[in-house]
Order: sequence, then C-alpha cells, then structure tokens
Amino acid sequence: MKRLILAGLFAVVGGLASAQDSIKLAVTTSFHNSGLSEVLLPEIANDLGFDVQLLVVGTGQALKLGEAGDVDAILVHSRAAEEAFVADGFGTHRREIMYNDFVVIGPADDPAGVQEVPTAAAALQAIAGARATFVSRGDDSGTHKKELSLWSAAGLDAGAFDGWYRAVGAGMGAALNTASGMNAYIMSDRASWLNFGNKGDLALLFAGDPVLFNQYAYLPVNPTRHPHVKNDLVMQLEGWLTSPRAATLINSYTINGETLFTFNAGE
Repeated sequence: MKRLILAGLFAVVGGLASAQDSIKLAVTTSFHNSGLSEVLLPEIANDLGFDVQLLVVGTGQALKLGEAGDVDAILVHSRAAEEAFVADGFGTHRREIMYNDFVVIGPADDPAGVQEVPTAAAALQAIAGARATFVSRGDDSGTHKKELSLWSAAGLDAGAFDGWYRAVGAGMGAALNTASGMNAYIMSDRASWLNFGNKGDLALLFAGDPVLFNQYAYLPVNPTRHPHVKNDLVMQLEGWLTSPRAATLINSYTINGETLFTFNAGE
C-alpha cells in the first residue's frame, strides 16, 4: 500500500479535540497539493468545533479506504468511480462541491507542438507522434483515470507505449517534480500546477477543451455498512462545504491572481 500522508490536525478553540471530535476524510493529492486544504481546515475547526484528519491519496486508494470503512468520507474527482462507489452501497450519496480543469504541461519550447492543436485528443496525438517524454501519475488516481480515458479517446493505447511514456506511481506533486526534472510533458489539474514551486523549464501549453473539466465531489461512507463512521459529523461537514461560507473561501483562493477552484455545490 502506498504511504498515506496524514495532514492537518487543527486544535479547536479551548484545547485539542478528542478522538470523538474528529473525522477522517480521504482526499486526492491534487486537492492537497493545491494548498486549499490549508485554507479550509482551520475554518472548519473554528466553525464546527471538530477536526478533520486528511488522508492524502489518489482517488482509487481513497475509494478503497471508503469501501473498507477506514475513513468517514471522501473528497475525490472521478465521477464514474464515485457513482459506482455509491451504487455498490459503500457511499450514501455523491455531492458536487467545486471544479477546476486539467491542463497539459510541457517543455516551454514545446517540441511536440502541443500549443498549435485545437483539442486535448490532438495534443496527446502530437506528444505520441513526437515520442516526446511524457510522465504519467500511474497511480489509479482521478488524474490518472482521466489521462487514460483521454489517450483512449485519442485512439491510442497507453498500455502499448514504450520508453518515452513514464508511469511513476506517485501523487501529483511528485509527478510534477519528475516531469520538471526530465523536462517532460504531463497532465495536471490546474490548481496543483499553479501551486507548484519547481516549474523549471515547464509551461502550461494546452487548456480549454471541455473534456478537461475536473469536478470534485464529497461522498459520505455508508453508516449502514460501517456503523462506526461518524455520520453526524460527516453531514455537518457536508453542510459546511456546501454553504455560502465555503463558497466564499473556495472562490477567493487564488495564486498570482488566478482562481484555482470554482464552487458549484449550489447548482
């Protein structure tokens, strides 16, 4: 099992919360790498009076943690997998919270000519045609699932790629670091890219195709299947995440004047 990164235990006013006053939330590495969790978690603790412990993993691993009842809720970004999670009885429902988009990052001199193409499919075809080094998350995350679906839509089989395609089995930040070191192409969520400090010679080369839409959703783990989950606190957190208070914090979170997420829980 990949190492879990435990992040962000914040004390409530008046002292540290007890174990009964905290919940475990599995979240994607892209959400954590964006820096938004550092904004939201202290406000949640202040407003709701309990702590949220983040288990930072890829979407696939987050769903497995939910299936096993090892977390109380999950916040991920792979709609088909999320809907299957609920349909199979592991989650009570799926609530959309916010979105951003995926982008194609690559060498600033763009040897594959990605900046010149009109669609995401054409961007990937250009990279494959040039056999330009491409770093894949390769970790069953929401970003990895999306990347594989885009290769397929482009008429290409990522499983058949050879040495130019590098699957690293890592989170978004680590994968971006690898791409920076190799001066390679990579697909990233926009928020992680904007918050990434080791850009090297990489640049954002392609964005804007509607297929790159990236929705994040909140899924409570089913208390009927796992009676120990703290459903009352989970529902309080959902109420907060879908509130005007959360909307203001999410929509106002920017880096260098660029918005990283757009709240859409009320839509």
